[in-house]
Amino acid sequence: MEFFTDATIQLLSVLSKFCGSYGLGIIILTIIVRLLMWPLSVKQQHSMKVMQKMQPKMKMIQDRYKDDPQMLQRKMMEFYKENNFNPMSGCFPVLIQLPIFILLYQALISPQFIDLAGNAKFLFLNRLDATIRGTAAPSYDGEFMLSKNATFNLGKKAIVYFSDGTQEEVKVKSSKDNLRYMNNLTPGDVIEFKLALNTFPVETSESKTIQSADADITNISTREVEKVKFERKGDILVGEIPSKPANEQMNYDVLALVVIFGASMWLSTKVMTLSNKNSKQPLDPQQEQMQKMMGTTMPIVLTATFLFIPIPAGVLLYLVVSNIVQIIQTYVINKQLDAAEEAKSKVIDVKPEK
Repeated sequence: MEFFTDATIQLLSVLSKFCGSYGLGIIILTIIVRLLMWPLSVKQQHSMKVMQKMQPKMKMIQDRYKDDPQMLQRKMMEFYKENNFNPMSGCFPVLIQLPIFILLYQALISPQFIDLAGNAKFLFLNRLDATIRGTAAPSYDGEFMLSKNATFNLGKKAIVYFSDGTQEEVKVKSSKDNLRYMNNLTPGDVIEFKLALNTFPVETSESKTIQSADADITNISTREVEKVKFERKGDILVGEIPSKPANEQMNYDVLALVVIFGASMWLSTKVMTLSNKNSKQPLDPQQEQMQKMMGTTMPIVLTATFLFIPIPAGVLLYLVVSNIVQIIQTYVINKQLDAAEEAKSKVIDVKPEK
């Protein structure tokens, strides 16, 4: 997972250099993803239209075998096979987007991104790594602002000092697994961190041993980075740094983005519903009622969820742009499919000349 997170950050870095900001980099990444998914989106829209045409026949099978679930399942599978239809084909675009969402989430909360561009601004957003509730603490001031259930991560590089007086900048071997600290820390107390010696992949000998190290540690909750001095104690390295209570605040710019996300999702489902209404094949009343409920309920549920789940502003930006592009895709694809269907249905009778 760490490899893919690093790759995502590198891609965002390249895109940001190309377009001038990390916010635009996320937008370009979103458009690229949606364009790559265009063939799947076409299949999804086509699948929905086929499902709509097949609805009357499916309803007949369901009514006929409603008292025999096993026979109903078998007949439905036979019906799908006869019509060369996969009911799961419409879910592929959603399933493919899920790992992309996870990768982007992991990238934007990672210490690497926080160090690189965590304080990057875009439009009305103050920080791309900010969540709806959080604490933006100053970095490298010699103490951590400690919030409830704080978690820490070790930076990618560190300076290691040896017993022979030399020093070396090295890459950290396993930043996530080797850093140790007490859970349920109390704000105001000194935080003690511990590192295994094999955290740093360096060559040592009897005359050259690791004595100390300077390493960056990131507080994931506050996105604060501090340099901690580690000293060797036996077979481990121990570092200490003071802390003070963190004041949690509401980030209203992120709240506004959550609202925009909800509106864009509602509009996306509305466009999808209207495209089905404009079809020549009428929807089953039950299916139509379900679509109406989903079109209203899902945007509200997801928007409410994002009010409590700490989603970074950059990820919300990705979701908003993705919804906007999907609205355009839905309109264009449905126009293309309707035109193709209309051309296919036209039968021109050419009468022979007498």
